[in-house]
Amino acid sequence: MALDYCSRLMVLKEKYQDDLLIVMRAYLEKPRTTIGWKGLINDPDIDNSFQINKGLRVSRRVFVDLTQMGMPIATEMLDTISPQYLADLVSVGAIGARTTESQIHRELASGLSFPVGFKNGTDGSLDVAIDAIGAAKHPHHFMSVTKPGVVAISGTTGNSDCFVILRGGKKGPNYDSGSISQAKEKLAGTNPRLMVDCSHGNSQKQHKNQVKVAATLAQQISTGEDAIMGVMIESNIKEGSQKVPKDGPSTLEYGISITDACIGWEDTETVLAMLAAAVQSRRKV
Repeated sequence: MALDYCSRLMVLKEKYQDDLLIVMRAYLEKPRTTIGWKGLINDPDIDNSFQINKGLRVSRRVFVDLTQMGMPIATEMLDTISPQYLADLVSVGAIGARTTESQIHRELASGLSFPVGFKNGTDGSLDVAIDAIGAAKHPHHFMSVTKPGVVAISGTTGNSDCFVILRGGKKGPNYDSGSISQAKEKLAGTNPRLMVDCSHGNSQKQHKNQVKVAATLAQQISTGEDAIMGVMIESNIKEGSQKVPKDGPSTLEYGISITDACIGWEDTETVLAMLAAAVQSRRKV
């Protein structure tokens, strides 16, 4: 299914190449508030067999296939071991709201060879993400594993390409122009470039609201807002989400997420068209 989605996205990537740099969000691990399917690496057969060795092989194969199709990949850094097997195929990394405050994830980001976005906290706090950026740009030393799987002490040189991802929080969304201005003020003296997540707290966990969020962002971009450098959407071939049936994954419906609810392909096309038009308008301001 990932390759099917990628083939569709490649068409739009070419169509909007003068206005948008499209990167495919391909997450292999799913952080959970409580319990549930934790992703392709953890349980590739979706049957609680937890064949993690297989999950790593399958995940890398998917990333290789996507890369060979010409699609850059964005993924979440949820643990400190799997990046050793996958980082050479990743263009953008993300640290989730639950782990932005984690010291080990900040250390990990400091050693990755690509830009990493830190989401604001689940409570909506931006300070934790700003602190994370400050920590990740400096060198660190910590225990890790080498590519052959040997425990070692890793030393990093720091990552100056980290940025904030606004995803809303318990206090409400933070994609409006006022929130963008506040974020720019707090980031003064650092990197004032922002990515905005249209899902999660900003959509109030209603996947259809992502289109409304994107429309608001497009309006801001079109009138000259240059701090918004990226927009993240949760998208799939078909909209919504589904639970894994008790009798196993064989009866899952093709093209529908089994984690967070996503917008469907038609809405995805709409969002990208809006953003491309907004970028064109911003150039004229």
